[in-house]
Amino acid sequence: KSIPKSDDEDIKRIIKSATSILNREKGNNPYLIHEDLQKNMQYNVGIIRTKKEIKDGISKIDDLKSFLDFKSQHYNNPEFIKEDPIQIPKLYTRKEDIEIMSLLMATISWGNRTSIINSGRKLCNIFGESPLDFVLSINDESIKKLNFYHRTFNYYDFQFFIKSLKNIYLNKGGLESIFSKYNDSSNFKNIEHFRSIFFSLEHEKRVEKHISSPNKGSSCKRLHMFLRWMVRNDKIVDFGIWKKLSTSSLSCPLDVHTGRVARKLNLIKSKNNDINALKELDSSLRKFDAI
Repeated sequence: KSIPKSDDEDIKRIIKSATSILNREKGNNPYLIHEDLQKNMQYNVGIIRTKKEIKDGISKIDDLKSFLDFKSQHYNNPEFIKEDPIQIPKLYTRKEDIEIMSLLMATISWGNRTSIINSGRKLCNIFGESPLDFVLSINDESIKKLNFYHRTFNYYDFQFFIKSLKNIYLNKGGLESIFSKYNDSSNFKNIEHFRSIFFSLEHEKRVEKHISSPNKGSSCKRLHMFLRWMVRNDKIVDFGIWKKLSTSSLSCPLDVHTGRVARKLNLIKSKNNDINALKELDSSLRKFDAI
């Protein structure tokens, strides 16, 4: 089959839509807010300052919180689900089915959203009505015949994920139990504990790239997104089905896009989107809302 040609006008329209917030001359624009914040910190919260300047500075910071709250409400609505990979685990109602499918969808969530969602539908066809029942009932010979892939997540990676998930639910108390071992202000130790259990079975080294490690400096964007789905109970987008972890321990999923906006809003100074930048971003955001 020939490769379909892209329509130049469609490409321009998509780029304009994706970057519109960064090009506004008025209203909510991260560049403009960042510029205002810089001026605010320079003129109102410098080394030498008056009582009035401090009050003005606090008011400007409150404006940033209002902007963040506005954007949160804008995206935290049912319409968002229609174009997001979270729609796939939302096809299930049992806790274990939701968390298994959520982990897999978070794992393959990079690249084009349409492609991710299509791969999610393929997973649904494999699992049938219950991902948990499928994982618990499949034998080793049948696992070897599984042939799912998404980009660099290949058939071997999927087969190992099924083996490891089976071990976790049969012998380790399930995903929530593993991810909630430590009651810390962050989930970095819980992620490392999960990795130690998940990769305790014999496996090829290549599969480890799909479960990032905070100890190796990764911001673990996809795992933090998965944890947000499980823990945050907004009754709209996220599930909130895990009760052993506090929402205050959650981290913002940090990638190139959230990192770029965070820098424009002066929330982080780190140049790399690594664990240090994530800690800096968490610290900034928790000043606005610790919960």
